[in-house]
Amino acid sequence: MRLLYHWPLDPDSRQVRLVLGERKLRFTLEKVTPWAVSEEFMHLCVEAKPPCLIENINGKKIVLSTSRAICEYLTDTACNREALMPISNIDRAEVRRLCQWFDVKFAGDVNSYIIGERIEKSKMGGGAPDPSVLRTGREHLRFHLEYLSWLLEQNDWLACDTRSLADFAACAHISSLDYLGEINWDHWPILKNWYQRLKSRPSFRPLLKDRIAGIYPASHYDNLDF
Repeated sequence: MRLLYHWPLDPDSRQVRLVLGERKLRFTLEKVTPWAVSEEFMHLCVEAKPPCLIENINGKKIVLSTSRAICEYLTDTACNREALMPISNIDRAEVRRLCQWFDVKFAGDVNSYIIGERIEKSKMGGGAPDPSVLRTGREHLRFHLEYLSWLLEQNDWLACDTRSLADFAACAHISSLDYLGEINWDHWPILKNWYQRLKSRPSFRPLLKDRIAGIYPASHYDNLDF
C-alpha cells in the first residue's frame, strides 16, 4: 500500500492525490503541516515538505518527493489507465510547460500571497491577513484566470484536446483558492465549465471533504452544480 504524506490544502499535495485517483491506485494519507514538520519527516524527505510518496517495490522502500516527480512517475508506471500525457511530443512539452507554470509562477504570484496570508500566517500565529498583500495576490490571480480562460478558448483542455497532467496541476491550485472563496465563478464562465468537469470526477471527491480547523470552506465548495 502506498503512503502519501500531504497537507489537505497544499496544491502540490492535491495534484498527487488527483493523479493517484485518476490512476485508480490505492493509497493511505498521512498529514504533514508544511510549516511545522517533524524531525522524523525531515529525515525521510530531503525537501522537508509535502508531498512525499512512499512505495514498497519488491520489499524495497522507495521515497518520492515533489509533486512533479511523483505525478510523472505515476503517469509513466501505472499501466494504461487514464493516460495523462498526450502522445504528441509538442503536446507533451506544452503539458510540462503548464505544470511548471503552476508549480512556480502561479504558486509565487498567487498562492504565496493569498494562501500565505489567509492560512499559513493565521496558523503560525502571525495575526490577521494584510489587506495590501491580499490585494496584490488577487490582482495576480485575475491575470492568471484570464490566461487560463484564453487557453480554454483554444482547446477543450488546457494543454491540448485531451485531459492531462496540466489540468490536474491547475485544478489543484484553483481548488485550494476555491475552498477560500477567492474566485467569483460568475466572472469566468469558460473556466467554470472546465472546473466543473474536473470537480465532478471521482478522483476529486475526497478533496471536497477536506476541512481545515478554524478555516471553513466557501458554501459552494463541495457543490458540484455551483
